[in-house]
Amino acid sequence: MTAGPEAYRVVGTRPVRHDGVDKVTGRARYGVDASMPGMIHGKVLRSPHARARILRVDTSRADAHAKVLATTTSADFPDPGEGMAEANESGLQNVRFMAERVIASSRVTYEGQVIAAVAAASPHDAEEALRLIDVDYEVLPPVLDVREAMAPDAPVILDDLRTETGGVLGDAPTNIAKHLVYEEGDVEAGFAAADLVMERSYSTAMVHQGYIEPHNALAYWNQDDHLIVESSSQGHFGIRDELARVLQHPKSKIRVLPAEIGGGFGGKTTVYLEPLAAVLSKKSGRPVKMTMNRIEVLTGTGPAPGAFMTVKMGVTTAGKITAATVDLAFEAGGYPGSAVGAGCLCSIGPYAIENFRVDGYDVVVNKPKSHAYRAPGAPQAEFAVDVLVDEICQALGMDPLEFRRLNASTEGDLRVDGTRFHPIGNVETIEAAQATDHWQTPLGEANGSKRRGRGVASGYWLNGGGKSSAVARLNDDGSVTLLEGSMDIGGTRTSVAMQLAETLGIPIDCVDPIVPDTDAIAFTGVTGGSRVTFATGWAAIEAARDLQAQMIDGLADYWDVAAESISFEAGTFSQNGTSLSFAEAAAALQDDGLEVVGKATAQPQGSGNTFAVHLADVEVDVETGKVDVLRYTALQDAGTAIYPPYVEGQMEGGVAQGVGWALHEEYVYDDAGSLRNASFLDYRMPTSLDLPMIETVIVEVPNPGHPYGVRGVGEVPIVPPLAAIANAVSNAIGVRVRDLPASPRKVQALASGTPAA
Repeated sequence: MTAGPEAYRVVGTRPVRHDGVDKVTGRARYGVDASMPGMIHGKVLRSPHARARILRVDTSRADAHAKVLATTTSADFPDPGEGMAEANESGLQNVRFMAERVIASSRVTYEGQVIAAVAAASPHDAEEALRLIDVDYEVLPPVLDVREAMAPDAPVILDDLRTETGGVLGDAPTNIAKHLVYEEGDVEAGFAAADLVMERSYSTAMVHQGYIEPHNALAYWNQDDHLIVESSSQGHFGIRDELARVLQHPKSKIRVLPAEIGGGFGGKTTVYLEPLAAVLSKKSGRPVKMTMNRIEVLTGTGPAPGAFMTVKMGVTTAGKITAATVDLAFEAGGYPGSAVGAGCLCSIGPYAIENFRVDGYDVVVNKPKSHAYRAPGAPQAEFAVDVLVDEICQALGMDPLEFRRLNASTEGDLRVDGTRFHPIGNVETIEAAQATDHWQTPLGEANGSKRRGRGVASGYWLNGGGKSSAVARLNDDGSVTLLEGSMDIGGTRTSVAMQLAETLGIPIDCVDPIVPDTDAIAFTGVTGGSRVTFATGWAAIEAARDLQAQMIDGLADYWDVAAESISFEAGTFSQNGTSLSFAEAAAALQDDGLEVVGKATAQPQGSGNTFAVHLADVEVDVETGKVDVLRYTALQDAGTAIYPPYVEGQMEGGVAQGVGWALHEEYVYDDAGSLRNASFLDYRMPTSLDLPMIETVIVEVPNPGHPYGVRGVGEVPIVPPLAAIANAVSNAIGVRVRDLPASPRKVQALASGTPAA
């Protein structure tokens, strides 16, 4: 059983972040700051077509350019084989599809796909040389909508793709890469027992993570066949492993250096430029640096999938859910691998439902290969479910928070995968929402053409574990240098260091956390899935315990006593009335010539699920369709909030991104499959002017699966905003919003009862 926050000395406090000073003073080194002697620059030629066959790629004119030192096409990359698949952190990955995404060979499946690359003395020379590469295409009509792609007579985008259902592949080519099915209980009997059954369909658009820093890479293929790569990513071990697969080069000969990261949100967990820079370096004999521009980021990297969803739910007049079915069709993009699996698992997570069936479809369309974006799959799926829940509450005349409390999943209830929930804080979060000033304060009156509405939504995320490593080196002044393998996004160096400090009973300012390269520490999984504070924190705890045990062994020799007679508590070593502080013990052991290094690789289970409830107040101008968010409160069970500012920052950031997803953001394509808003001028992300001060309430229901009760916090804040905002707008205008984004054009059309143009 974990202790309460009041029992901790470091956990739950608010120290200055270890990376804060370097970042606010501009000293922090990001990927775009990387350089090496003799470095040259690479640029990428991308397809202008969404779907095409590649008939010819001729780089001879570019090769003849005086300033060009190397060019590359798919011919320079190893043959990945037919359908060869290898396991990685996210499951089984088709290496051929991954290789084609890195650089196309015989076909194009989305606008912006890489065709060739050039390295030259300057970025400008490389850009000029791209115009000298000749490519012949056979342009084909694109397939851009999941419903169109799933039709029996749809053009097949990947002729070697078969639908996988339950591990069995279909016989015919298809655009449906995978069909997932989860079911429990008797759905038909559940609907028969209901007094009210509703079924509705919903859609969300493809959206980008919107990180400010573009993708970048610096690679040097040394003459001894060792490859050194530096890039901004969410996991340098993952980058190393994907490079090894694509290049068919031993991992032992690839060293990846981490860099600070200017945002990722799931979008920087895979390779884009790194393999291109590596091959160009090998061919030129020089280090090659590559950086995307904003158009390349939006057209050529992995946004979150759009989705079309249908939800059916039965309830009694008392508001008890009797059954539910959920159908999710997610855009995989040009190659398989959307987040529909996690969407299935999270779709009805906040609700205790004994009879359900969830179907998920991973559908290939001619858009960029989709990728993770904060709680990947959950925002779309739970948007559909929670908007239907709101409509049911409206039909029943029932308080939406009370409905959620009545149906809340609790310990022992079924999860979608058929297992049962461990201790969770779902009910506690709902009750905290009911007690907020926000919920208990009336909306207030709007004037003229403006209407006000309030929306409620729930959120659920699985949270991850995975493998993490940490090394704790004792210094003679009593400080500890902590090496941990997780890239820091938003303050995890501090949250991990705080757990080490708590375990050793030392102040947090006595810990210096460092993220080393892949040769300096054992494997650590990607920073994503809300796993770092849980799993890497656990590794730091184990490393601290190892260091502590070694110190006790060393002090046994120092005092000439049995190690068993030495106790350790709150940073003090004691035996037979004699004691040494942690710093005194460190000095004594150093004087004895003992070097103490604790280390651990952990792969903990029991990561603990996370729940959130959000409240949103909006004001809608029915004449223009403009929506202003007046007030927003986010509540979330953080388990034990190790570093509260980090938790609050994650909650606020998730809300900001979710509001953008709900009201503004979408990929807009023309009929040819060309992205029409590939810039931050046209791709409408929210700014500070679009958001109110976001109120946060941290609920702490400690996770018994962690020594300090940690639950991951980074994913679930983005789950409720889509439904919370949509429900608020619906409440304001009296017409249900089922398709996002709820842009002014759509809202004005709904409010006026006319179809959107």
